[in-house]
Amino acid sequence: MKDAGDHFGAPRRVIPHLRWWIGGALFASTVINYIDRQTLSVLAPFLKTEYQWTNSDFALIVIAFRVAYAIGQTGAGRLLDRWGTRLGLLVAVCWYSVAAMSTALASGLKSFAVCRFLLGTGEAANWPGATKAVSEWFPKSERGLAVALFDSGSSVGGAVAPLLVIWLYQMFGTWRPVFLITGTLGFFWAFAWYRWYHPPETHPNLGAEERALICDGRRKEAEAEAQAMTDDGSGQGSWRALLRLPQTWGIIFGRTLTDPVWFFITDWFAIYLVAKGFKLENTLLGFWVPFLAADLGNFFGGGLSSWLIRRGWKVLPARKLVIVVCGLAMTSIAGATFVSNFAVLIALFGVSTFAYAAWSTMALALPSDLYPSRTVASVSGLSGTGAGIGTIMSTWLIGQVADRYSFEPILIGASLVPLLATGLVLVLVRGGKTKSAG
Repeated sequence: MKDAGDHFGAPRRVIPHLRWWIGGALFASTVINYIDRQTLSVLAPFLKTEYQWTNSDFALIVIAFRVAYAIGQTGAGRLLDRWGTRLGLLVAVCWYSVAAMSTALASGLKSFAVCRFLLGTGEAANWPGATKAVSEWFPKSERGLAVALFDSGSSVGGAVAPLLVIWLYQMFGTWRPVFLITGTLGFFWAFAWYRWYHPPETHPNLGAEERALICDGRRKEAEAEAQAMTDDGSGQGSWRALLRLPQTWGIIFGRTLTDPVWFFITDWFAIYLVAKGFKLENTLLGFWVPFLAADLGNFFGGGLSSWLIRRGWKVLPARKLVIVVCGLAMTSIAGATFVSNFAVLIALFGVSTFAYAAWSTMALALPSDLYPSRTVASVSGLSGTGAGIGTIMSTWLIGQVADRYSFEPILIGASLVPLLATGLVLVLVRGGKTKSAG
């Protein structure tokens, strides 16, 4: 292999454990991604009052984002597999940053929906791109933690957004500058990403020992995948070939049924608290608890599965153990229908989001466990589209049910669907490729 210093000019300083710095960059991208999407959700109670929106009206704006996000994940996955991680994520972050800032120009239901559609188109690339980067930079035994690291950015972004957005709203006395300011964050990230990110084979700051660890691991995977490709078709790049595999459908159904639970909380939590009689300004301390719990859940799921793999478990059983335990724990959200105490209610949401995040970390890791690098983003994108379709349907139902009845039936439904998702993953996700990562 050509020396990285020769490739980029003068040799550069070696950065120890560079793969984890890459994971940190993916984490930062996810934080910014969530701040941009949560800005509207946090401001929703104020915007509903200003524009006299019903819950069904607000649901239409959320659905506009979800439609673009659902379509975009599959399309983004294919583009990322063709363009590569560096260019693909750069374009995506710049796109959704412009879309986030443009929301400051919105003047009604339709214009908000258009801006959210554009935002969803760009944000759709984050998870397929981050999953692809993890498959390129991390050995299988570390991927659970690496996925937990970048996916935890959604929880951190969700926790930071209420504090930042409410502070900016109170400082300016209006909502438009808030979208402008939060939308600029992505450009700082894009500049750093373009200057700093390169594949491990040619990264100028990657040490020889770490490069060998990464590249040798990928070479061994490629050899195993070359054989497995002829057995199950998982290495073939076409959507038709991928959709013939039961594990693809297990991953798709898993995210289709569980992601709506998370997005109910991220999109509707502020409105739900107001509907329960709490003032948003007085609940900020508790508002971030479910998001902090989700952050901890990411690392619990990734850490536990990685620990089991290092102890000699095969990859797939380790992931499935976390999925079963956390699928059961997600049912705790139903308890919120029977309590009015704020601390207890927040705690129940926290348990549910902790379990969801651990479950989601496993679902996000599965494509890199089961598929070769050249199709990881495609499979991740397909599952993201499934999640988007499920979330679109649930968002419409939430608006209708909340307007006509209450949020209680929604919470009960949100406690049941993860059980179905867990069962489908256990039945459909099988494979001989997920051998112990040693």
